[in-house]
Amino acid sequence: MTRYWTSDLHLGHANIIRYTGRPFADVDEMNRALIERWNDAVTDTDEVWVLGDVALGRIDETLGLVEQLHGRKILLTGNHDRCWHGHGAKAERWIGRYADAGFDEIHHGSIETPLGSTPVMCSHFPYRGDSRDHERYPDHRPIDSGAVLLHGHVHERWKVRDRQINVGVDVWDFRPITDEEILEAIGDGADREKRGTT
Repeated sequence: MTRYWTSDLHLGHANIIRYTGRPFADVDEMNRALIERWNDAVTDTDEVWVLGDVALGRIDETLGLVEQLHGRKILLTGNHDRCWHGHGAKAERWIGRYADAGFDEIHHGSIETPLGSTPVMCSHFPYRGDSRDHERYPDHRPIDSGAVLLHGHVHERWKVRDRQINVGVDVWDFRPITDEEILEAIGDGADREKRGTT
């Protein structure tokens, strides 16, 4: 089994193509490419952590695309997921829909997990930074205690910034990435920090 990480697929979200400069003619082409690139990498025995923002648009159609994605899927919710706890009481009724769509586990907030011998934090949100010019959702961001953070939310803004590793599809060729790729990115980030070029 290989463990993979990804975020911010935004299945069914036509405007994300324009917002982030995704190289797709339309939402159907984007959906097909995201599913194909996921399934080219991931087998049914692998595990994929999705750090939020899976599907938008016509949610019955777009959330249904999740069942086409290989592997055991774990969702750590983001602000565009209808089951995200930041939406209040109405989020609760969506948890079953996301599970029925193919998520084996659904989590909220931040989670700590080992990545090799490195403990890392996981969250949809970075410690600092945003996909816009101001930082949104300050009450939902993880507290920076010095750990490496795997996150999404910032789309194409960066791949590695300080101890923050963006696992979003926009910076990883629209596909999930492995533990090994993240460990390499952590090492690259540490090298840049030593050189003072973060």
